[in-house]
Amino acid sequence: MILTDKQILAEMKRGTIVLKPFNRKYLGSNSYDVHLGAWMALYNDEILDAKLHNDVHHFKILTEGMILVPSKLYLGVTQEYTETHKHVPFLEGKSSIGRLGIDIHATAGKGDVGFCNTWTLEISVRQPVRIYAGMPIGQLIYFEVSGEVDVPYNKKKSAKYNRRSIKPVESMMWKNFSK
Repeated sequence: MILTDKQILAEMKRGTIVLKPFNRKYLGSNSYDVHLGAWMALYNDEILDAKLHNDVHHFKILTEGMILVPSKLYLGVTQEYTETHKHVPFLEGKSSIGRLGIDIHATAGKGDVGFCNTWTLEISVRQPVRIYAGMPIGQLIYFEVSGEVDVPYNKKKSAKYNRRSIKPVESMMWKNFSK
């Protein structure tokens, strides 16, 4: 079941959901709108290798915005830091973003119980489009889980994305091969 606005607020009061910064006007009837952070990243190499650590370079979105082009994969980040201790968070693009031809994730729309961080966005576009830091980019919805979680994400030794960051984080797939 998806949490309603009242349930999200109640869970925030309990501390099982954390949204920072939080603004009540971004709380929908069953979701919370998140915004594009100031930092973006692009991979340095044209050809990526799943077995290697593919380096990125980070840069800030200028005040006048930034034009995204279809031939690139951009890594963005949410302004909001989130924590989810009893629910499964899902990040979906806002319909207004989709209608501009912007996809905010290729495969990573689901978080885990215990995820505590900003969200890295895997942004691709269908045609050139200008974006701006601070614009609404997606919405978080929270699902109830059935049963107790044995080891939440933030306590897993194998978790690759626990280091808190205000910048997008590149793929850590290579760590799966180094074991």
